[in-house]
Amino acid sequence: MNRSTDRSTITITQSSGNVFLDLGFPPAEAEVMQLRAEVMIHMEQHLRAKGWTQAEAARQLGVTQPRISRLLKGKWEDFSLDMLLTLAARAGLHPRLRLAA
Repeated sequence: MNRSTDRSTITITQSSGNVFLDLGFPPAEAEVMQLRAEVMIHMEQHLRAKGWTQAEAARQLGVTQPRISRLLKGKWEDFSLDMLLTLAARAGLHPRLRLAA
């Protein structure tokens, strides 16, 4: 199928740097969602670097393997920021929160 796009109808909007804000979430909620996503990305990279299977990661972090699966799939809505920071600390990372005005 050959589809042509009328470029005159395409609107490009500059990102704010926070996809959740861009999707229309309230600013405070979007900030927390962005933090959760960032922690999950770091956790996924860290667990893969360790070479742990999902079962091993679950044992090391004190959660179930399905929970690790959801973490690695980026299911941010299944994790509170508090839980993600706890898991990061259990994994040997040193989470820090920095506030800016």
